[in-house]
This record gives sequence, C-alpha cells and structure tokens, in this order.
Amino acid sequence: MEQDLLRIDELRTLIAYHNRRYYQLDDPEISDAEYDRLMNELLGLEKRYAGQIDISDSPTQRVGSEPLDKFETKYHHTPMLSLANAFSDEEIIEFRHRISRFLASNDEVSFVMEPKLDGIAVNLIYENGRFETGLTRGDGSAGEDVTRNLRTLHSIPFKIDHFSGIALPDTLEIRGEVYLGTDAFKILNKQRISEGMPPFANPRNAAAGSLRQLDSSITARRPLDIYCYAAAGVDGEGFSTQWAVLQSLQRWGFRVNPLVRRASTIDECIRYYHELEARRKDLPYEIDGMVIKVDSRALQNRLGAVARSPRWAIACKFAPSQVTTVIESIDVQVGRTGVLTPVANLRPVQAGGVMISHATLHNQDEIEKKDLRIGDTVIVQRAGDVIPQVVKAVASKRNGSEKEFVMPATCPSCGAVVVKLDEAAHRCINMDCPAQIKETIKHFVSRGAMDIDGLGEKAIMQMLERQIIRNPADLYYLTQDDLLTLERFAEKSAANIVTAIDSSKTPPLSKFIYALGIRHVGEDTSRLLAQHFSDMESLMTASREALLIVKGIGEIVAESIVAFFSQASNQLILRRLMDAGIRPQSERTGFSAPLAGMSFVFTGGLAHFSRNEAKDIVEAKGGSVSSSVSKATGYVVAGDSPGSKLEKAKKLGIAILTESDFLKMIGRK
Repeated sequence: MEQDLLRIDELRTLIAYHNRRYYQLDDPEISDAEYDRLMNELLGLEKRYAGQIDISDSPTQRVGSEPLDKFETKYHHTPMLSLANAFSDEEIIEFRHRISRFLASNDEVSFVMEPKLDGIAVNLIYENGRFETGLTRGDGSAGEDVTRNLRTLHSIPFKIDHFSGIALPDTLEIRGEVYLGTDAFKILNKQRISEGMPPFANPRNAAAGSLRQLDSSITARRPLDIYCYAAAGVDGEGFSTQWAVLQSLQRWGFRVNPLVRRASTIDECIRYYHELEARRKDLPYEIDGMVIKVDSRALQNRLGAVARSPRWAIACKFAPSQVTTVIESIDVQVGRTGVLTPVANLRPVQAGGVMISHATLHNQDEIEKKDLRIGDTVIVQRAGDVIPQVVKAVASKRNGSEKEFVMPATCPSCGAVVVKLDEAAHRCINMDCPAQIKETIKHFVSRGAMDIDGLGEKAIMQMLERQIIRNPADLYYLTQDDLLTLERFAEKSAANIVTAIDSSKTPPLSKFIYALGIRHVGEDTSRLLAQHFSDMESLMTASREALLIVKGIGEIVAESIVAFFSQASNQLILRRLMDAGIRPQSERTGFSAPLAGMSFVFTGGLAHFSRNEAKDIVEAKGGSVSSSVSKATGYVVAGDSPGSKLEKAKKLGIAILTESDFLKMIGRK
C-alpha cells in the first residue's frame, strides 16, 4: 500500500504538470495516448483505495460527479464590482479626466489594458493555497456555488504554492472569465441541432449554460476554459501594480490573456482599443470590448468606487455584433447554380457598426430547425463581423400572428418547377432560367463540354445583356452580323467564332451530355451514360429503373437525370439544338474498344499531343486515365523529363511505355 500511495502522489504530480503544459502553456510534452495511460493508472489506484485516501485535489476529479438538486448561494469575501461602460473615444478620454479631477492632479497615470471576454465571471476562492469554492458573480455580493463544475476545468489549479518569497494569504480570491471558444461553440450547436435541441444563441450563453449544469459530468464534456485577471486578498510590495498581479497569476499556474498590455497614456489605450476591435473577428473566442485599469494599486485604493463600480477601471465596449430585430418578410433568390435561397427582410438594425436589413436563411431545412417564422422577433449577428446571420427566434415574443414559411414550388426567376433531390437545397434545373443562364452557357461552351473556342465570359455577358442569346441553343443561330454588334468584335474574330460554333456540332455523346450541366453528372458519369446509351433519344426517354442498370449510376444520379429531362423547357432547348444540326456521336464501343479495361498514367512532356488530348484519346477507346500511380495502374507513359511517377512505377513493376509505344498501341505511327 505504501508503494501504491507513493505512486498515486507521483501520478498526480505528473498529470498536474502535463495538464499545465497542455492547457496553460499550449506546449505538451507527451502524446494523448501516454497521458491517457497515466490517467487510467491513477484511476485504478484511487479506486483500489476508495474511502481510504483524499481524492478532492486529484486530477481525476475533473470528469464531474453526481448531479445536484440545486446550487447553493454563498457570499464573496470581497464584492465583485461591475464596470462603468464607454462606447467612444470621447468617453474614454472623459474617464481619464475624471481620474485627474478626483485626484486633483494632472500627473501621468499608467494603465493596463485587457480584452473583455464575452463569457461568465467567476470567483475562485483558495484557502491556504487549496481551491475550495467557486462562485458565479451573482449580484456582486453573493453568487451560485458552482465549485464542482469549475473543478472540471483543466486550467484551474487545485493547489497554488508560494513563490518569490511572497506569502499567500490564508484566503485568496482569483477572478476570471469562463468562456467557450468559437470553434467549440459551433460544434456544440451542431450537436444540439442534430439531437433536436435548440441551439445556444451565442458562446456566452453556451458557457453560462454549461457552467450552471446540475450534473457536473455534462460540464466536463464541454470544452470550457478560463482567463484570470484579478486577485482579491493580496497586498504588499509584490502586488503594487495590476501588472504585477497578472504576472503573479501566471506564476501560480493561472491562464492570463496574452493580449494584455501596459500603456503610459490614455492615447495609447485608445489606439489599442481600435486595434483589438479590428482583431476581434480573428480571435478564437469572442470579446465584446476592452477593459482599462489604472495600473497602480495605491491609486486604485485612493480612487475607490462609486455605487458598485470602481473609479479606476472602465469597460470600453465595441459596437454590438448581436442584436434583436424582426423578420418582416422572406424573399427567395435564385443563385447561379439554380439553388433557391430564402432571404429574411429584417427591420433595419445596427449590428457591429453596420446597418443590417437582410440575412440569408440558407434553406428550408435550416428554417425548420430554427423554427423561424415571418413576424418573429429574432437574434441577429454578423458572422465573423461580416455576414448577417439569424441565430434564433425569441419564441416568448410570439403573439400568434407569425406565419410559417414554405419554399415556392416554382422558380421565382423563370416559373419552372423546383426540385429537391438528395440535399437540403431546392433547385431550379431549367437551362433557360435567367438567374443562372450565364453559368449555364459558360459550362456549355467549356473545353470539357462543347469546346467552343473564343467564347469567353465577357463575350457571353455582352450577348446576354443585348439579348442576342437567352440559352445555349441560341448560340447555334448566331450570325456574323450578330457578333459584329458586340464591343471589340471585328469581322475576323466574329467569323472565327461562327466557325468554332459550327465545328462543335458533332461532339462525342459524352461531351454533349456533360455540356447540359445535369446535377451530379460530371465527365466520368457522362462517359458511363454514353457507353450505355446509343444516342440522346435513348437517354432522354430512359426511366429511373433503366438508368439504375448502368454500372456506376445510383439512385440520386438517376433521379437527377429523370428530373432534368422531364423539364419542358429543357426539352425545348434540346429540340432546338437538334434542329440547329447538333449530332452527338455514339461512343458505344462494347468489346471492340481497343483500350477497354486498361488504365494509364502520363508523366513528362508529350510531343504529339497535350496531356488532356491524350486523356481524351484513351477514354474514347474505352480506357481510363489517372493522375497518380498505384497498383491498379496498367501502364505509365513517360514523355520528356518524367517526374517521380516514373520511379514509383518502376518500384511497383508497372509496364512503362515511351510516347512511340503509346502511339503504336492506339494505332498511330
């Protein structure tokens, strides 16, 4: 037993040390697996001697304990004062003037500046260096006893020791702010929504809710953390300034925010106030302002307090990033890819220094998860201080006049039937939809599709703006005279485009299918379809069941194809394309495909064609091309200055071809 007790002490010391390295210094020395091994060994030993040893200070106690019925209320030894607020440079300057007036002196005063975390203030009470009690701020005089929950935070030491010859007082109060990081907040809310629970409005609410759990094991599963900023009960030469107090807190093992700064003038404070406001969106936690404190504790004592606020400190608040307003109506916008997005029209309100009157609601599913209704009072924030976002509805404000939102059955832009396939988004799949026509045509003429050279984005935009074209089929009815009306088009360039359009009329069937922009039908799927169906008519009239027979086509893709060809407007465009002379070439090669079942990787420079051209040749002959070498690779074609792919092929024993070998294989000399 004696050896076990010594080992228990050793493990507790080791784990406490590694907790400090990990949670406070962000500089771990051991792996998570090694840490878990130490913790499991300690848990086993403490279980063996349950009831015989004191485990109150053990690192194992950070996992939480049995639920409480309610929290007790206890008094702070020293009141937790609130701070007066400043919202502008002028009010910060007035704070400095008040200090001078009260002290009847214009002598220089130095300050300490600290980020004001948007969390929940707590008081950690240490008796003879041991953490005994943890309280919320409460009314400033007394707070709720959340000791068991605070003990689950790895950043709070169970014991603190003397240092530098400064004796600890019998009773020491450490003030800090418990918070939840922004990434952890997003993960927590995602979990709550998936479990059918309402999301927290913001990280502060999440931190407060987590800290006030009656079941401390729930708190232990929430990644709460703390920054400490003050100590009550300390005195003497070693604590003559606020800066010295912060340094002492760090030596005792408490986390102090790395953004604290000293300033010798109020102008320096104002500059740092604006710097922090600019940086707030990049911080891993939320801050809602900056606290300025007189550095000298002697001056703090002289200045004292007024009502419940100290004269020697002030909270400089940033413009709020989260506000309350009303959803007056909901419009639906159609994006460039056909996605329908509901957008809330809000009663205009200032948030983060910007007037907000609109916010995206993303999709119908998101609206239903948050139970948002037209007429709702809602909490709105600027996500990352940029994008307006509706956080949640304030259900207690409802009066019965609110209306539920339903996504329209037809596209607001073109009137086509809206579809909802495998995803949260509702979509318009009409090729003729004005809201998405530019992207539709850009895709249609791209190299992997119809490959119409010379039709760039600017030319397409001009044609659309002047209403020369409205959909891809109109391209094949353009004349040279039509193009000459566009800016920067001369006779030669206009003639070249007309020729390029005419030359594209006999594409491989797979490229034509890809050009249509069917949802979930990329280049590979287009080739599968072209190998299976002999012509466009067969594909257009194929049922869902017929499509599912095709190897590599699943239910989602089959439903998307059927929905696309069922759209009357799409049928009209296809008919006009065929009338214009489009004749996709069949690619059904069956067993006669010379490269069927063969896979190739190309490396180095090729003399007779580009890498993309080589890829097209292989695929047209039934083979496949990959960008990386693996055991499944059949051949590596090595051109000039081949790279590491050649060495890997040699190691794997894969057949290596010269460009000349490849030309012979495909029937060229």
